Amino acid sequence: MKLLLAAALFVLYTFDSADSSAYDKILTHSRIRARKEGPNVCALQQVVGTKKKYFSTCRNWYHGAICGKKATVLYECCPGYIKLDGMRGCPAGTSFTPFFFFTILQNQAHKISININKGMLISKQVIRSLVAPIDHVYGSLGIVKASSTQKYADISKVRPEIEGSGSFTFFAPSNEAWELLDEDVRNALVSNVNIELYNALHYHMANKRLLTKDLKNGMTITSMYNDLDLHINHYSNGVVTVNCARIISGNQIATNGVVHVIDRVISAIGNSMQDVIEVEDDLTTLSDLAQTSGLLEKLGQPGHYTLFAPTNDAFDKLGSDVLERLQSDKEVLKALLSFHLLDSVQCSEAIMVGSSYETLEGNNIEIGCDGDSLTVNGVKMVLKKDIVTKNGVIHLIDQVLLPDSAKQVMELLGSSQSTFGDMISELGISTSMASDAEYTFLAPLNDVFTDEVMSIDQDDLRVILENHVLKNKIMLGQLYNGQLLETIAGKTLRVFIYRTAVCIENSCLIRGTKEGANGALHLMKTLLKPAAKTMFEILKQNGNFKIFLSLMEAAGLTDVLRQEGSFTLFAPSDKAFASLATRDLELLKSNKNALKTILLYHLTNAVFVSGGLEVGVTNLLKSLQGSSLKLIFANSTTQVNSVKVPEADIMATNGVVHFVNQVLYPGDMPVGSQDLLMVLRKLVTYIQVKYIAGFKYQEIPLTFMKTIVTHVVKEGEPSTIMTTRVVKSGSKPRLFKEEAFSTGRVTGDVGEEEPWF
Repeated sequence: MKLLLAAALFVLYTFDSADSSAYDKILTHSRIRARKEGPNVCALQQVVGTKKKYFSTCRNWYHGAICGKKATVLYECCPGYIKLDGMRGCPAGTSFTPFFFFTILQNQAHKISININKGMLISKQVIRSLVAPIDHVYGSLGIVKASSTQKYADISKVRPEIEGSGSFTFFAPSNEAWELLDEDVRNALVSNVNIELYNALHYHMANKRLLTKDLKNGMTITSMYNDLDLHINHYSNGVVTVNCARIISGNQIATNGVVHVIDRVISAIGNSMQDVIEVEDDLTTLSDLAQTSGLLEKLGQPGHYTLFAPTNDAFDKLGSDVLERLQSDKEVLKALLSFHLLDSVQCSEAIMVGSSYETLEGNNIEIGCDGDSLTVNGVKMVLKKDIVTKNGVIHLIDQVLLPDSAKQVMELLGSSQSTFGDMISELGISTSMASDAEYTFLAPLNDVFTDEVMSIDQDDLRVILENHVLKNKIMLGQLYNGQLLETIAGKTLRVFIYRTAVCIENSCLIRGTKEGANGALHLMKTLLKPAAKTMFEILKQNGNFKIFLSLMEAAGLTDVLRQEGSFTLFAPSDKAFASLATRDLELLKSNKNALKTILLYHLTNAVFVSGGLEVGVTNLLKSLQGSSLKLIFANSTTQVNSVKVPEADIMATNGVVHFVNQVLYPGDMPVGSQDLLMVLRKLVTYIQVKYIAGFKYQEIPLTFMKTIVTHVVKEGEPSTIMTTRVVKSGSKPRLFKEEAFSTGRVTGDVGEEEPWF
């Protein structure tokens, strides 16, 4: 008879196992890890110094730790199997499972005959030697060593019920679970076995057989005590909880159901999170703030939440000023409280490593563990775990979690920007910022503040840092190429957008942008150097570019360096021309088209700063001459056409200047004069300039040249605008002068851009 029952249960279990759960998959991995120990052995990890054992994930197994604590490896019989004297592994099944069936096929094939078409026959000898008889639920409690639960089932008169007919699921507390129960509570249950203990055990039971694969995440099961719900969570790491009690051994098949052993005694749930907060003496501040923000009602609605609830002491630590500021802004307050709330149930027993979870505020927090303690963002702050409610779980914490959205802009500064924060405080910049205004910090990292920077005169340093504070709150997504930003020092900063970078003047943003209640924070690679001079003024003041400037003047291109625009100039220093004699320079100046070709190859009509370049990627920049420059940033060095740039990112009001010590020349451009070839071979050493007899340089249309407007004020006369325009007239330009008086009316086409042809 038992043989037929075992076969029937096997078929039933086989059908049920068609789709395995996370628990089943982790159990399978545990079997694989222990395969050398014999059949049906599972490898577990036990936290050193505790009795906690886990069927571990690959991550925990690899690190040899659970919750940051060392874990030793144990080999035990998998659930549903037992050892037999003199036999390797765990060959005896306490319930007839598919795993056991395949073990029979492998180890006892000579004693089994199978007819696929007509059914299955298993010899009695195999069953007697390898299968311990399955039992009803009451008997199965003894098999899984839940002897305390078995004893309490006996004295509370639950035994006849779970020995009889039916189909039950029993979540049976282990012996250790009963020992962990508060002694007064346990004594109260035992002293009233016919009511309290009977009801408590019934709350651990469901009137339906449910295997671990049937226990879906977020489901509720109607218990056998007053139809109150049991709350199930099935996590991806294989942990299954019932009211946050972990199933430590599951799927002990019984003739009238199944037994799952859990690690704690569970109690009936009837309250919502709102109910708990409103009656808990230590959560009165949270209750008041939740009421003010409008969030309290949500905590009473159905759902699956995790609330990290700060205690009254936690809010007191913020200080009265901060608390008043938070209370004065309902939206900020709501964001603050939502940052403590997850839209999922995270029971403490399911947390084995640190993981990031999105809060209802929108940003993430990391929940982890350190031994028996839960951690939030790496800090031990959980005072009490697993207050289970009908819409989730509450963990009490002794600190308030401040999201960026609830912080003032000064509070957004982290440890890597602490020097910037200290300096703007010491120099009085932060105190000069209006409390009701919004700002954006462009905060350099600490290592930017070298001894050289810190030795700058304090008044000058204050101005420098004031240019790292924008007048408005501007988030990363609001920045666009060519945008102008105003600092509190009155300077205008330009935005440059590249394929993989966003730069403001010479400095580019790095990851770490934050948005606060009254401002934003962007992290910067270097100190900002706002432009104050044109490219012409920079080169003239430097003094090492006299030859280049003289050649630009000879070519009639000096105004390119003066005019408004967004150019990149690779400026060859006087060193680049050191090999030339005076007559070589005169030869260059005598061939205007050749000279323009060479000079305009050093300019592009866009701003490229080195920090905006993707590392190791060659960027093709079209020069004003027409050919492409090859710009690359690698090994902390910028190169153009393989020529090193010794000094980069000198910001000008009309672009950016990079200094080079060689003259650049387009590789696709030949030369048709032997004399000019000799000069170019002295100048250009990184490529071989090609010679094609008779080749002539073409005139380059100067479409980038702009109208120059000068203002002349004569004493005793109206203001006059003298305008020089370049207009097309055959191959020669003609210059016209027009006057407009202080009425503001300008005649003709003054102010329009027209090309030189």
